[in-house]
Amino acid sequence: MALATSPVSAARAFRAPEIDIIDPGVYERGGIPHRQFQWLRDNDPVHWHQDPNDGVPGFWAITRHEDVVSVSRRADPYSSHERTSMFEEFSSDDIAMYGQMMLFQDPPDHTRLRSMVNKGFTPRMIGRLEEHIRKICNELIDEAAPLGECDFVERFAAPLPLYTICELLGAPMEDREKIFHWSNKLVAFNDPEFIGGREESTLCAAEFAEWGGRLAAARESTPRDDIVTKLLTPDADGNRISLEEFQLFVIMLSIAGNETTRTATAGGMIAFFERPDQWARLREDRSLLPTAVEEIVRWVSPINQFRRTALVDTEIGGKQIKAGDKVVMFYGSANRDERAFDNPFAFDVARDPNPHIGFGGGGPHYCLGTHLARMNLRIIFETILERMPDIRLAGEPRRLRSNFVNGYKEIPVRFAPSAPLGG
Repeated sequence: MALATSPVSAARAFRAPEIDIIDPGVYERGGIPHRQFQWLRDNDPVHWHQDPNDGVPGFWAITRHEDVVSVSRRADPYSSHERTSMFEEFSSDDIAMYGQMMLFQDPPDHTRLRSMVNKGFTPRMIGRLEEHIRKICNELIDEAAPLGECDFVERFAAPLPLYTICELLGAPMEDREKIFHWSNKLVAFNDPEFIGGREESTLCAAEFAEWGGRLAAARESTPRDDIVTKLLTPDADGNRISLEEFQLFVIMLSIAGNETTRTATAGGMIAFFERPDQWARLREDRSLLPTAVEEIVRWVSPINQFRRTALVDTEIGGKQIKAGDKVVMFYGSANRDERAFDNPFAFDVARDPNPHIGFGGGGPHYCLGTHLARMNLRIIFETILERMPDIRLAGEPRRLRSNFVNGYKEIPVRFAPSAPLGG
């Protein structure tokens, strides 16, 4: 498998008319177009990009680390609520449906909802999942070990975060596949293997919301010591999350907590296949696991971009941004910015410092599940190192057709079938 390199000389050979950083097909064929992004960072870091769809306004592509962090931290004037934070233009009906989702809110509404949701993500609530996550990892290897080969995405990268989220929500075992189906459909909307158009996406969202309503009703009738019960319990001032806000939160958690960790796991494994010296280094020194996890997130950049809408005339990097303009932050570019990282095109499991923005650039929308994602990644790679250290690529990986999620649909792997089964 060829290494995905991006030499400066090749990057600077690009000219603006050739730039296309939004076509999902570009990402499906070759992953994040790093050479194009490097040209933009060097020559036009706040770049006006035409939209590929006729009649749809273009957007400002923000590609440098410093600028992405700045926009991320400023809800005023860069709004997530106005037209949502997704690149695609939502209809008025979609905006009305999703407008109460925390991901698409600005302060003070976002601040109010996030303060209520935070009580379910305390160190105690997340820490109690560690033993369960380790048990899931061993069970997944137990099931795959006798086969000697499998699809890494299907057997490992996809089920672990899904089962973790289901455990966090207290979702019935029999509902796991439905949640997996819905989250795939809602995230992979550019890939014809997963979705059949906007109508199917809307139907999935409605089914998911209905399921969330049933989950809320079950917890209100029979409370548990879990995140759902904590979210539905009024605080000291009597404030509580509404049913609609809860339903949208369940959708957001299932998508963000499942798909992004799945993507980082799959992309991290590919990085180790391409750079076996780093896998050997980690095998020999497990104390590098924490920094390796951070490097995996930087390297993969599971979420490639999010959008904001300028509320007033403003300025970024000397460019005049008009009220109503679409501003798109490219995390995959920012995480390879030479201005923020030494030797950014080297995958280094000991990288320190590592100011990556794979969990967002800070500010109000910094990833709520950061600690859970780190725990998932640390434990799955630790378990694979222990039980399947000889894992290797067995075929050509297939990428997701998406400019949003930097994911893989399939990664064929082989490993020793005699790997000891867990107890």
